[in-house]
Amino acid sequence: MTVFDVSLKNCTEDALGAEEPDLLTTAREGRVLIVTLNRPDRLNALTPQLHERLLATLRQAATDTTVGAVVLTGAGRAFCSGGDMQQRDTAKSSKPTLEERADILQHHGETAKLLHAMPKPTIAMINGVAAGAGLALALACDMRFAARGSVLTTSYVHVAMSGDLGTSYFLTKLVGSAKARELMFLSEKISAEEALRIGMVSRVEVGTGLRDTTLLVAKKLAEGPAVALRYIKQNIFRAETGSLDEVIESEAFHMARCGRTQDVKEAVLAFREKRVPRFNGI
Repeated sequence: MTVFDVSLKNCTEDALGAEEPDLLTTAREGRVLIVTLNRPDRLNALTPQLHERLLATLRQAATDTTVGAVVLTGAGRAFCSGGDMQQRDTAKSSKPTLEERADILQHHGETAKLLHAMPKPTIAMINGVAAGAGLALALACDMRFAARGSVLTTSYVHVAMSGDLGTSYFLTKLVGSAKARELMFLSEKISAEEALRIGMVSRVEVGTGLRDTTLLVAKKLAEGPAVALRYIKQNIFRAETGSLDEVIESEAFHMARCGRTQDVKEAVLAFREKRVPRFNGI
Protein backbone atom coordinates (compact mmCIF):
# COMPACT_ATOMS: atom_id res chain seq x y z
CA MET A 1 0.00 0.00 0.00
CA THR A 2 1.44 3.36 -1.06
CA VAL A 3 1.36 6.66 0.83
CA PHE A 4 -1.35 7.73 -1.62
CA ASP A 5 -3.46 4.66 -0.71
CA VAL A 6 -3.01 5.16 3.04
CA SER A 7 -3.95 8.84 2.85
CA LEU A 8 -6.96 8.11 0.66
CA LYS A 9 -8.10 5.27 2.92
CA ASN A 10 -7.99 7.55 5.95
CA CYS A 11 -9.89 10.44 4.36
CA THR A 12 -12.60 8.26 2.81
CA GLU A 13 -13.14 6.19 5.94
CA ASP A 14 -13.50 9.39 7.95
CA ALA A 15 -16.24 10.53 5.57
CA LEU A 16 -17.97 7.22 4.86
CA GLY A 17 -16.95 4.77 7.53
CA ALA A 18 -15.28 1.48 6.65
CA GLU A 19 -18.27 0.10 4.69
CA GLU A 20 -17.92 -1.13 1.11
CA PRO A 21 -14.15 -0.54 0.87
CA ASP A 22 -13.95 -1.99 -2.64
CA LEU A 23 -16.39 0.37 -4.38
CA LEU A 24 -13.35 1.91 -6.01
CA THR A 25 -9.79 0.67 -6.43
CA THR A 26 -6.55 2.43 -7.29
CA ALA A 27 -3.34 1.13 -8.80
CA ARG A 28 -0.06 2.73 -9.78
CA GLU A 29 1.94 2.30 -12.98
CA GLY A 30 4.90 4.53 -12.26
CA ARG A 31 3.54 8.08 -12.10
CA VAL A 32 0.19 7.02 -13.56
CA LEU A 33 -2.73 6.56 -11.16
CA ILE A 34 -5.36 4.12 -12.43
CA VAL A 35 -8.75 4.66 -10.78
CA THR A 36 -11.26 1.84 -11.28
CA LEU A 37 -14.98 2.03 -10.51
CA ASN A 38 -15.56 -1.37 -8.93
CA ARG A 39 -19.21 -2.42 -9.00
CA PRO A 40 -19.08 -4.79 -11.98
CA ASP A 41 -22.26 -6.60 -10.95
CA ARG A 42 -24.10 -3.26 -11.38
CA LEU A 43 -22.12 -2.15 -14.45
CA ASN A 44 -20.29 0.25 -12.11
CA ALA A 45 -23.44 2.29 -11.52
CA LEU A 46 -22.83 5.30 -9.31
CA THR A 47 -24.06 5.48 -5.72
CA PRO A 48 -23.58 8.40 -3.32
CA GLN A 49 -20.86 6.39 -1.57
CA LEU A 50 -19.02 5.69 -4.83
CA HIS A 51 -19.30 9.36 -5.80
CA GLU A 52 -17.69 10.35 -2.50
CA ARG A 53 -14.85 7.86 -2.87
CA LEU A 54 -14.20 9.00 -6.43
CA LEU A 55 -14.23 12.65 -5.43
CA ALA A 56 -11.83 12.00 -2.54
CA THR A 57 -9.51 10.03 -4.82
CA LEU A 58 -9.42 12.75 -7.47
CA ARG A 59 -8.86 15.50 -4.92
CA GLN A 60 -5.91 13.56 -3.54
CA ALA A 61 -4.50 12.87 -7.01
CA ALA A 62 -4.81 16.51 -8.05
CA THR A 63 -2.32 17.63 -5.40
CA ASP A 64 -0.10 14.53 -5.18
CA THR A 65 3.21 15.42 -6.83
CA THR A 66 3.98 11.72 -7.38
CA VAL A 67 0.97 11.43 -9.71
CA GLY A 68 1.61 12.72 -13.22
CA ALA A 69 -1.54 11.50 -14.96
CA VAL A 70 -4.86 9.89 -14.03
CA VAL A 71 -6.67 7.08 -15.86
CA LEU A 72 -10.34 6.45 -15.04
CA THR A 73 -11.93 3.12 -15.99
CA GLY A 74 -14.45 0.53 -14.84
CA ALA A 75 -14.22 -3.06 -13.65
CA GLY A 76 -15.71 -5.83 -15.76
CA ARG A 77 -17.60 -5.15 -18.96
CA ALA A 78 -18.67 -1.56 -18.32
CA PHE A 79 -17.08 1.83 -17.82
CA CYS A 80 -20.04 3.24 -15.89
CA SER A 81 -23.76 2.83 -16.53
CA GLY A 82 -24.73 6.06 -14.76
CA GLY A 83 -26.62 6.52 -11.53
CA ASP A 84 -27.86 3.40 -9.74
CA MET A 85 -31.62 3.57 -10.19
CA GLN A 86 -32.17 0.68 -7.77
CA GLN A 87 -30.87 2.81 -4.92
CA ARG A 88 -33.38 5.59 -5.44
CA ASP A 89 -35.53 5.57 -2.32
CA THR A 90 -39.12 6.41 -3.20
CA ALA A 91 -40.32 6.55 0.39
CA LYS A 92 -41.95 9.93 0.91
CA SER A 93 -40.48 10.38 4.39
CA SER A 94 -36.91 10.04 3.10
CA LYS A 95 -37.15 12.38 0.12
CA PRO A 96 -34.86 15.42 0.28
CA THR A 97 -36.24 18.84 -0.49
CA LEU A 98 -35.73 20.23 -3.99
CA GLU A 99 -32.91 22.45 -2.71
CA GLU A 100 -31.24 19.56 -0.88
CA ARG A 101 -31.39 17.35 -3.96
CA ALA A 102 -29.93 20.11 -6.16
CA ASP A 103 -27.12 20.64 -3.64
CA ILE A 104 -26.30 16.91 -3.72
CA LEU A 105 -26.18 16.85 -7.52
CA GLN A 106 -24.04 19.99 -7.64
CA HIS A 107 -21.66 18.41 -5.13
CA HIS A 108 -21.39 15.30 -7.32
CA GLY A 109 -20.58 17.61 -10.21
CA GLU A 110 -17.33 18.50 -8.46
CA THR A 111 -16.04 15.12 -9.66
CA ALA A 112 -16.50 16.08 -13.31
CA LYS A 113 -14.98 19.50 -12.66
CA LEU A 114 -11.89 17.90 -11.15
CA LEU A 115 -11.43 15.52 -14.07
CA HIS A 116 -11.74 18.46 -16.44
CA ALA A 117 -9.63 21.03 -14.61
CA MET A 118 -7.13 19.26 -12.35
CA PRO A 119 -3.56 20.38 -13.18
CA LYS A 120 -2.55 17.12 -14.83
CA PRO A 121 -3.82 15.02 -17.76
CA THR A 122 -6.81 12.72 -17.30
CA ILE A 123 -7.79 9.85 -19.59
CA ALA A 124 -11.04 7.87 -19.65
CA MET A 125 -10.36 4.24 -20.57
CA ILE A 126 -13.83 3.26 -21.79
CA ASN A 127 -13.98 -0.52 -21.60
CA GLY A 128 -17.71 -0.97 -22.22
CA VAL A 129 -20.96 0.88 -21.74
CA ALA A 130 -20.72 4.55 -20.73
CA ALA A 131 -24.16 5.99 -20.03
CA GLY A 132 -25.70 8.98 -18.29
CA ALA A 133 -23.49 10.26 -15.49
CA GLY A 134 -20.93 7.64 -16.51
CA LEU A 135 -20.71 9.20 -19.95
CA ALA A 136 -20.36 12.62 -18.29
CA LEU A 137 -17.34 11.41 -16.32
CA ALA A 138 -15.73 10.16 -19.52
CA LEU A 139 -16.47 13.40 -21.38
CA ALA A 140 -14.95 15.41 -18.52
CA CYS A 141 -11.55 13.77 -19.05
CA ASP A 142 -8.92 15.31 -21.31
CA MET A 143 -8.92 12.27 -23.59
CA ARG A 144 -11.15 9.25 -24.10
CA PHE A 145 -9.91 5.92 -25.44
CA ALA A 146 -12.62 3.34 -26.13
CA ALA A 147 -12.66 -0.40 -26.69
CA ARG A 148 -14.24 -1.61 -29.90
CA GLY A 149 -17.71 -2.78 -28.92
CA SER A 150 -18.18 -0.03 -26.34
CA VAL A 151 -21.52 1.76 -26.34
CA LEU A 152 -21.97 5.41 -25.38
CA THR A 153 -25.35 6.99 -24.66
CA THR A 154 -26.73 9.95 -22.76
CA SER A 155 -29.68 7.83 -21.52
CA TYR A 156 -31.20 10.58 -19.34
CA VAL A 157 -34.36 11.03 -21.38
CA HIS A 158 -35.18 7.32 -20.98
CA VAL A 159 -35.59 7.86 -17.23
CA ALA A 160 -37.31 11.24 -17.65
CA MET A 161 -34.26 13.19 -16.46
CA SER A 162 -32.47 16.14 -18.07
CA GLY A 163 -28.78 15.45 -17.35
CA ASP A 164 -26.13 16.33 -14.79
CA LEU A 165 -22.37 16.36 -14.12
CA GLY A 166 -21.82 18.77 -17.01
CA THR A 167 -23.08 16.41 -19.72
CA SER A 168 -24.63 19.20 -21.79
CA TYR A 169 -21.50 21.36 -21.38
CA PHE A 170 -19.02 18.69 -22.43
CA LEU A 171 -21.14 17.36 -25.29
CA THR A 172 -21.64 20.84 -26.72
CA LYS A 173 -17.91 21.57 -26.52
CA LEU A 174 -16.96 18.27 -28.14
CA VAL A 175 -19.55 17.76 -30.88
CA GLY A 176 -21.31 21.13 -31.22
CA SER A 177 -24.73 22.36 -30.17
CA ALA A 178 -26.77 20.68 -32.92
CA LYS A 179 -25.28 17.22 -32.37
CA ALA A 180 -25.45 17.63 -28.60
CA ARG A 181 -29.19 18.31 -28.86
CA GLU A 182 -29.65 15.20 -30.98
CA LEU A 183 -27.69 13.02 -28.56
CA MET A 184 -29.57 14.37 -25.53
CA PHE A 185 -33.05 14.34 -27.09
CA LEU A 186 -32.90 10.95 -28.81
CA SER A 187 -30.45 9.18 -26.50
CA GLU A 188 -29.45 6.71 -29.17
CA LYS A 189 -26.70 4.17 -28.57
CA ILE A 190 -23.45 5.33 -30.16
CA SER A 191 -20.80 2.79 -31.15
CA ALA A 192 -17.16 3.42 -30.39
CA GLU A 193 -16.49 3.92 -34.09
CA GLU A 194 -19.28 6.49 -34.43
CA ALA A 195 -18.09 8.22 -31.26
CA LEU A 196 -14.64 8.49 -32.84
CA ARG A 197 -16.09 9.89 -36.05
CA ILE A 198 -18.01 12.68 -34.30
CA GLY A 199 -15.24 13.52 -31.83
CA MET A 200 -16.59 12.02 -28.61
CA VAL A 201 -13.59 9.72 -28.21
CA SER A 202 -9.96 10.10 -29.24
CA ARG A 203 -9.11 6.51 -30.20
CA VAL A 204 -10.71 3.09 -30.59
CA GLU A 205 -8.69 0.01 -29.67
CA VAL A 206 -9.23 -3.76 -29.86
CA GLY A 207 -8.88 -6.16 -26.93
CA THR A 208 -5.83 -5.63 -24.76
CA GLY A 209 -4.84 -2.78 -27.06
CA LEU A 210 -7.11 -0.49 -25.05
CA ARG A 211 -5.14 -0.86 -21.85
CA ASP A 212 -1.78 -0.97 -23.64
CA THR A 213 -2.44 2.22 -25.61
CA THR A 214 -4.00 4.05 -22.67
CA LEU A 215 -1.08 3.30 -20.36
CA LEU A 216 1.47 4.09 -23.07
CA VAL A 217 -0.03 7.55 -23.56
CA ALA A 218 -0.61 8.09 -19.83
CA LYS A 219 2.98 7.19 -18.97
CA LYS A 220 4.29 9.50 -21.69
CA LEU A 221 2.25 12.35 -20.23
CA ALA A 222 3.09 11.47 -16.63
CA GLU A 223 6.81 11.61 -17.38
CA GLY A 224 6.47 14.85 -19.33
CA PRO A 225 7.16 18.45 -18.22
CA ALA A 226 4.51 18.80 -15.52
CA VAL A 227 4.52 22.61 -15.35
CA ALA A 228 4.11 22.94 -19.11
CA LEU A 229 1.34 20.33 -19.19
CA ARG A 230 -0.49 22.12 -16.38
CA TYR A 231 -0.36 25.42 -18.25
CA ILE A 232 -1.34 23.82 -21.56
CA LYS A 233 -4.45 22.54 -19.81
CA GLN A 234 -5.13 25.97 -18.31
CA ASN A 235 -4.70 27.60 -21.73
CA ILE A 236 -7.28 25.30 -23.29
CA PHE A 237 -9.61 25.77 -20.34
CA ARG A 238 -9.31 29.56 -20.80
CA ALA A 239 -9.93 29.17 -24.54
CA GLU A 240 -13.22 27.42 -23.75
CA THR A 241 -14.50 30.32 -21.69
CA GLY A 242 -12.53 33.48 -22.52
CA SER A 243 -11.86 35.93 -25.33
CA LEU A 244 -8.87 35.87 -27.68
CA ASP A 245 -7.29 38.75 -25.77
CA GLU A 246 -7.64 36.83 -22.50
CA VAL A 247 -6.18 33.68 -24.04
CA ILE A 248 -3.16 35.49 -25.50
CA GLU A 249 -2.50 37.22 -22.17
CA SER A 250 -2.79 33.91 -20.31
CA GLU A 251 -0.52 32.13 -22.80
CA ALA A 252 2.10 34.86 -22.50
CA PHE A 253 2.32 34.54 -18.72
CA HIS A 254 2.39 30.76 -18.89
CA MET A 255 5.16 30.74 -21.51
CA ALA A 256 7.20 33.11 -19.35
CA ARG A 257 6.62 30.88 -16.32
CA CYS A 258 7.60 27.71 -18.21
CA GLY A 259 10.78 29.43 -19.34
CA ARG A 260 11.95 29.57 -15.72
CA THR A 261 11.64 25.82 -15.11
CA GLN A 262 14.40 23.25 -14.79
CA ASP A 263 12.58 21.21 -17.43
CA VAL A 264 13.25 23.87 -20.08
CA LYS A 265 16.95 23.81 -19.24
CA GLU A 266 16.90 20.02 -19.47
CA ALA A 267 15.12 20.15 -22.84
CA VAL A 268 17.75 22.52 -24.26
CA LEU A 269 20.59 20.39 -22.91
CA ALA A 270 19.03 17.20 -24.26
CA PHE A 271 18.65 18.83 -27.68
CA ARG A 272 22.32 19.78 -27.73
CA GLU A 273 23.37 16.31 -26.59
CA LYS A 274 20.99 14.62 -29.06
CA ARG A 275 19.19 12.57 -26.40
CA VAL A 276 15.71 12.23 -24.94
CA PRO A 277 15.09 14.79 -22.16
CA ARG A 278 14.56 13.55 -18.60
CA PHE A 279 11.98 15.87 -17.07
CA ASN A 280 11.50 16.17 -13.32
CA GLY A 281 8.43 18.41 -13.27
CA ILE A 282 10.05 21.54 -11.85
